[in-house]
Amino acid sequence: MTSKPSVLFVCVHNAGRSQMAAGWLTHLAGDRIEVRSAGSAPADEVNPAAVEAMREVGIDISAEAPKILTVDAVEASDVCITMGCGDACPVFPGKRYLDWNLDDPAGQGVEAVRPIRDEIKARVEALIAELLPAEGHP
Repeated sequence: MTSKPSVLFVCVHNAGRSQMAAGWLTHLAGDRIEVRSAGSAPADEVNPAAVEAMREVGIDISAEAPKILTVDAVEASDVCITMGCGDACPVFPGKRYLDWNLDDPAGQGVEAVRPIRDEIKARVEALIAELLPAEGHP
């Protein structure tokens, strides 16, 4: 792969799951993978419980803001990972789509968000191993 892969995480509000996934991917892959996140109906702010859960593992997503999903974001991404946005995500031929069925952290406390955060980390680690196989991942 000559150019670095790009990943778009999409959930409805772009306030919890997709923000945590983007935070993990940025933290674990650095600048080796381009990271985007968006929502089909963005919230006003990132879920405070998601911010706190990520802070507990040393990742600061407090400066992030929910963004509206655009056709351009999907077109510019190699992999589009949806997290409960249903049919709101536009589909383009030649793109790779994954759907991660994860509990929605909206309205939940940090104790309920921690297992979601940890599940997202495991999935992001597997994604990195797949997208960057030549970088020490057999």
